[in-house]
Parts: sequence; C-alpha cells; structure tokens
Amino acid sequence: MRLLNDPDVRRHMPLAGGEWQEGQARDWAASKDAQWDANGYGPWAIRIDGDFAGWGGFQEEGDEADLGLVLLPGFWGHGARIFGELVRRAREMKLSNVTIMLPPSRVRMKGLARLGFVPAGEVEYDGQRFVKFRLNG
Repeated sequence: MRLLNDPDVRRHMPLAGGEWQEGQARDWAASKDAQWDANGYGPWAIRIDGDFAGWGGFQEEGDEADLGLVLLPGFWGHGARIFGELVRRAREMKLSNVTIMLPPSRVRMKGLARLGFVPAGEVEYDGQRFVKFRLNG
C-alpha cells in the first residue's frame, strides 16, 4: 500500500486511479501473481538489503511481454541495475516480444538504448498516452 499510494510513485502511474485501500492492493497483488500461472512469467517483489523496494517484471499485453518496474523513491538510484537484471532475465526466459510503456512524465529515456530498446511509437490506454519501446533482438 505504501508503494501504490506514494505521491512520487503515482506521478508516473497515470492509470493508478484514486488512493488504494487494503483490499484493492491485495487483489492487485493477486492478479500480478496469477500472471505466472497464466503466462509463465510475471512480476517479482524486489527487496534491497532485506527491505521491500518495489516490484518489477513482465505482464502480458496482447502478444507482448510488457516490462514494468515500480520502486519506492528511496530506491530509485537502484533502478538502472534492477532494470538491467530484468532485461537479462527476459533474454534468459527467451521472451521474444518485450516492450516498455512509459508515461510522458518519464523524461530520462536515453538509457533504454544502451539496454537494447528502440522506440516503437505511442499507445493509449484508458485515455492516457504512453511512449512505447521494444527490446531489439
């Protein structure tokens, strides 16, 4: 709940809606966990030095595996390393169509190219615009 209701995190999650309640957060986590059974991949809880830092991994979006990473602000400095590890795992799991969709509020996107991502246009979900990138090769 702390992650889903953090104002700095929510600034980059335009689909988050209003403040999350405990039951909603529990249902959300269960739906993320269920992706492992349905798709053979999904997100992981991320811990740094034993502390919950956020979540990251993959979720099915049509025929694509969308990579997501959401960290509490105190752990944002770890994002590039975690992101690189997620890309490594995507390749290890042989996920063939990996994408990222970022809201326009995310302005630092140059590092994606170093990890093998190329621009793939824009998409709209629930009236919100996202910039899309695809993992090349």
